[in-house]
This record gives sequence, structure tokens and C-alpha cells, in this order.
Amino acid sequence: MSAKNCPFCELPQPRIVAANELAVAIRDAYPVTEGHSLVIPRRHIADFFDLTDGELLACNNLLTEVRRTICGSDPTVSGFNIGVNAGADAGQTIFHCHVHLIPRRHGDVENPRGGIRNVISGKGSY
Repeated sequence: MSAKNCPFCELPQPRIVAANELAVAIRDAYPVTEGHSLVIPRRHIADFFDLTDGELLACNNLLTEVRRTICGSDPTVSGFNIGVNAGADAGQTIFHCHVHLIPRRHGDVENPRGGIRNVISGKGSY
């Protein structure tokens, strides 16, 4: 995917909920839970592992800022999942690096044990 046809390279300003010099945050267009957000480096790069130290710090700062905003506006949020799909075999469908910040609430699933380990069926219980 080139920057020319990348949905994350030309984000409309109203979609951006937080930003800094190297990254932006938006609400996910197909949220898993209410408040599900994406933190996206401004530079068009496919893989999380190719981010610079500065980009990693910028993304982390936005994760913290967006988390704070979500918690401040929704007292039912009691946890978060943070995840990155790196590569097609890991489920990445938009090849511009992005980090998922997924708010969780008590009782939103029957048994949350294992968290992101549940991405592969049967691996969450240990």
C-alpha cells in the first residue's frame, strides 16, 4: 500500500481526537468497544518494528493521553487492551502502522482471562 491510497495518510481533521508532531489518534471506524481508538504515526510506514524511537515515544504519549480522556469521560472503563497487528499473517489489513487502544468494561465478555491471548482460539486459558 502506497501513501497515495492509504486511508491513514489523508485523515480528515474532524476524525483526529489527539495529535502531536509525529502521530495522531482517531476513533476506530469499526470499534470493538465504545471508545476504541487508533494511534497512527504520521510517517507512512507499514511495520511497528520499523518505527523510530521518536515515533514510538510519540505513539506512547498519545496512547496515554487518549486513555486519560476516555477514563475521564467514561467511568465504566476499567481496563484496556493495547495491540498491534504487524503483517498480514497477524491480521493487518491496512499497511500503515497503527496501535489499537481498546477500552474494556467489567462484564463486557464472560471471561476476560487471557486478554489478547484469545486472538488465537483456545490459547486464552492457561
